[in-house]
Amino acid sequence: MKAYDSNNWLSALALHRSDTFRRLLPWLVLMGAFTALVCYLEVMYFHLGKESYVSNLPVMHSLLGFAISMLLVFRTNTAYDRWWEGRKLWGQLVNTSRNLSVKIAAYVPEDATTRSFYARLIPLFAHELRQHLQLEKTRLELDEQPHPEIPGFDRSKHVPTQVAQLMTERTYRLQREGIITGEQLLTLDKELVQFLEIAGACERIKNTPIPYSYSSFIKKFIFIYVATLPFGFAFTLGYLATPVVMFIFYVLASLELIAESIEDPFGKDENDLPMERLSAMIKGNVEEILA
Repeated sequence: MKAYDSNNWLSALALHRSDTFRRLLPWLVLMGAFTALVCYLEVMYFHLGKESYVSNLPVMHSLLGFAISMLLVFRTNTAYDRWWEGRKLWGQLVNTSRNLSVKIAAYVPEDATTRSFYARLIPLFAHELRQHLQLEKTRLELDEQPHPEIPGFDRSKHVPTQVAQLMTERTYRLQREGIITGEQLLTLDKELVQFLEIAGACERIKNTPIPYSYSSFIKKFIFIYVATLPFGFAFTLGYLATPVVMFIFYVLASLELIAESIEDPFGKDENDLPMERLSAMIKGNVEEILA
């Protein structure tokens, strides 16, 4: 996620890699050429005047403008809700990792092997969840000398579940060995359950996109709305309609592109969640607590 100063207007006005203007530039040029061609044909070739029925098209656009603005507002808000829910889930993962580490440090005696086990597995869950959500088949190198109780994971299966299963099995074994009490086990189990619940909620966001019919309708609406603007604006604005139509298309299409960008918050774009930074923070916090 790109860090920025919201009070710096100069930085906000500059073009950056994820700016919608860069992505829309070919379409803006095409729309400008189309508008100029329509203006030329209507005024110079077909000799249509202001008394033509075509000159009344802006009335239709003014009526449809409210509808398309409401659709885009709803579309953007829906996409941002998905982004914000993903951020809350990763914030919950940070808190759950810290809480589990604090309780392990309080319940388990100065056992280097046990603490080392949790110090590696808790950050590993965040790392593997990030890799899973980004659909990357990579392997985490834990250490040159891996922990004897952390086997190699089956990458063809759900790796975050395997990590959570190892932590759960080790926690219940501590209770069977008498290292922790039954009450302490119940307290730890509440934290362990949160890991897979967070993973499932993130997968729900990842695997449930905005319905295709809704997204397709908005794109068609924007295209038809903007493509018919030159036919009416040619009589009132002349060739000045060219930059006006390009600007209207830029605004409407940019809102749709922004919504597409943030509706999946688990990618690698500048607008996506900083999962790598959050994973590193979890690793640092857990190692500090269980040191």
